[in-house]
Amino acid sequence: MLMQLRRDHANMARLLRVLSMKQKKLARGERPDFRLIREVVDYILDYMSEFTSPLESLCSEHIKGLNASTEALASDMADDYKRMYRHLRRLSDDLDMILMDAVMPMDKFSDDLKAYLQEHRNYLTRERHELFPLIIEQLDEADYERLREALPDNAHRYLEKLQQDYPELYHEFKEAPEPA
Repeated sequence: MLMQLRRDHANMARLLRVLSMKQKKLARGERPDFRLIREVVDYILDYMSEFTSPLESLCSEHIKGLNASTEALASDMADDYKRMYRHLRRLSDDLDMILMDAVMPMDKFSDDLKAYLQEHRNYLTRERHELFPLIIEQLDEADYERLREALPDNAHRYLEKLQQDYPELYHEFKEAPEPA
């Protein structure tokens, strides 16, 4: 399960890098491929709601009962996750407006996208440095097995979906450097 989480982290970091390259282009005053940005945002929103959110809930519920510090961490991260998801939904709505040729200040959109990217990266860093070590330290083999059984069965299908449904995005995803 932890290997799956780490793989998911690496894949999400690559998707965020694709978005970051588009945001930098926009910040330079150039017009990025907004349809590709739309694909990335749609993919991340689907992934968050269909896979990450249920997994986060499972892990959070499990570690909340361990002690006060783990309960605080789980609660903080759940709040961060909800805030990040709402931010991405707003970006999605703004993208709809842009793709319908509505007037949208590009500097505001660029700043909002940059803020979202930083927010998501911070979340991934916090998971990697706080949550993952806690999972390793606190969960035993029986806990892992219960969590593994509760994982959504579609976890392995997301990269295949990316390749099939978003071929242009998949190409950029594969070209993005592997995260450290």
